[in-house]
Amino acid sequence: MRTLAAVASLAALLAACSQQPAPSTSDPGTTPNDGVTRPETAPAAAPAPVTPATGEQGGTSDWRQVASPADASALGRLDQAWRLARAEAEDAGFAEQVEALGPLVDPNAGQAGRLQPAPGAYRCRTIKLGAKSPGGLAYVAYPGFRCTVELTPGGDLVLTKTTGSQRSRGLLYPDTDRRLVFIGAQAWGADETGYPAYGQMPERDQIGVFERIGAERWRLVIPWPKQEAKLEILELTR
Repeated sequence: MRTLAAVASLAALLAACSQQPAPSTSDPGTTPNDGVTRPETAPAAAPAPVTPATGEQGGTSDWRQVASPADASALGRLDQAWRLARAEAEDAGFAEQVEALGPLVDPNAGQAGRLQPAPGAYRCRTIKLGAKSPGGLAYVAYPGFRCTVELTPGGDLVLTKTTGSQRSRGLLYPDTDRRLVFIGAQAWGADETGYPAYGQMPERDQIGVFERIGAERWRLVIPWPKQEAKLEILELTR
């Protein structure tokens, strides 16, 4: 009798256990029917998202991720632009003027170190060499303009030409130990008070190399600019 009673009790216990719902194994966040979330099945807390600082042109320090393929190609043909633009200006009768510019028009004048100019105001001037189309001027030297360099809270180094009928604004990106890369766009005429964003108006886009060529002296060299010349140089001095 005791054996039969024990068997009956064991059968009743097994029946009771079989009526309990099994915890879900497919969804660790499912709450069982008894309303209690089991600690071993609760989902782990997700890590807090990391929000990168927003930059003016994509928030990246790699200029290759910003430049269009056409502009990157133009920058890759910098040596050709130097050679053809300078030769054309000299052949057109401006050899003396070009020679007088010294390191400013020397393709190899870029110096290592102190590539980033300090934030502040600068004097600047523009030189254009070679004509973009037949009949254009092979050499143009403009009078002085004003430029600024700004370091934004997000870490962007911004170069702006603030005066003149063709004004530029863009970012300076790290590249090598002898140059930075400038990517920006132009504002035209006195009626425009702002600057277009790079890529917004492709005919205004600019790309070039920024180099230090002396003590407190830098230059921005833009090969194959969209307007007028084969090579455009912006000199910055304190």
